[in-house]
Amino acid sequence: MSLTFKLASRNLFQDRLRFVATIVGIVFSIVLVTIQLGLFLSFERMVTAMIDHTSADLWIVTLGTKCFEDPSLLDARDQAQILSIRGVIESVPVVIGFTQWAVPSGGVTPVFAIGSDAGQRGLHPWNVVQGSLAALSAQGAVAIDKTYSNRLGVSKIGDSAEIREQAVRVAAVTDGIRSFTTTPYIFTSLANARSYVATPPNKVSYFLLHVSPGTDIGAVREQLLTKLAKIEVLTPDEFRSRSRAFWLFGTGAGAALFAGALLGAIVGTVIVAQTLYSSTKDHLSEFATLRAIGSSSGYIHKVIIYQALLSAVIGFGLAACIGLVVVRSTAETSLPIVMTPGLTLGLFLLTVLMCILSATAAIVKVLRIDPAVAFRQ
Repeated sequence: MSLTFKLASRNLFQDRLRFVATIVGIVFSIVLVTIQLGLFLSFERMVTAMIDHTSADLWIVTLGTKCFEDPSLLDARDQAQILSIRGVIESVPVVIGFTQWAVPSGGVTPVFAIGSDAGQRGLHPWNVVQGSLAALSAQGAVAIDKTYSNRLGVSKIGDSAEIREQAVRVAAVTDGIRSFTTTPYIFTSLANARSYVATPPNKVSYFLLHVSPGTDIGAVREQLLTKLAKIEVLTPDEFRSRSRAFWLFGTGAGAALFAGALLGAIVGTVIVAQTLYSSTKDHLSEFATLRAIGSSSGYIHKVIIYQALLSAVIGFGLAACIGLVVVRSTAETSLPIVMTPGLTLGLFLLTVLMCILSATAAIVKVLRIDPAVAFRQ
């Protein structure tokens, strides 16, 4: 162990109560930032989950559509014109909308129905743990996610309920399909969805287009915009970006999460800065002695920086353990907190940066020490 590191560790650990206060501040700060950013990543994924799980090359949406959950209607009769465009090999209609689910034990709860026929490359449930997609073609057949089984009052294949006074039966159960709005998704066939959300037979919510390999997407888009009125043609990336922008920033949800994370970082920085400053102030005579015997300013700066880095490593280690517990405990909830390797690395760098910035006040104090102080003690 180098002498610099040894001096830093002894300064840090000498007052154990102060050291504990420093670590608690760091842990509180990083756990708060972890939760806020983990929720942000979770929301970001859930917002685009439906778009991410389709293989469409283009989405035809109503002009002004803000996100996937924005109910809007297109004319189903436009499908013939869509298929007449060179390069388009499939146009899959999808119907979506909010409706009311009657819980078997009593009461109702809102659900979001998604209808797409199983024989086409439309929008179908994934991570199916019970039942099959083919079973959704039957009259009244629906797929639910087990995350919302308590709210819906059903949990397994064969369980029944009602949507808009129409009998429905669970034909498939998925795991992990969660909604950003916390309103459960219900997957079913196109005809069933029309009935559940009261969509006329000549209307659809979206057209999912598949084009032949090598087709110029831009040219197809231009022809569609020329032939059809009051529509937009979006690539999956464009629709994904629009949905994220609306839910995370248009509604203020993303800004609120970032504000919470920023608050946590500020609190941690202030606590660590106060602790390092107090520790340095209590050891002014020792630092004055070091300067009097010829220690360079760089050497003294290293001692203070090492104290900050020690605090960062210990605090982050504890915060990471707590964060892991939080992530695992929320994994099966409707609002899971996500932790990725990139986020973990980012949080560690944030902790280090926070602690180093906190050491600035202590360094400034040391720079103002008069070496003669050591001889006046």
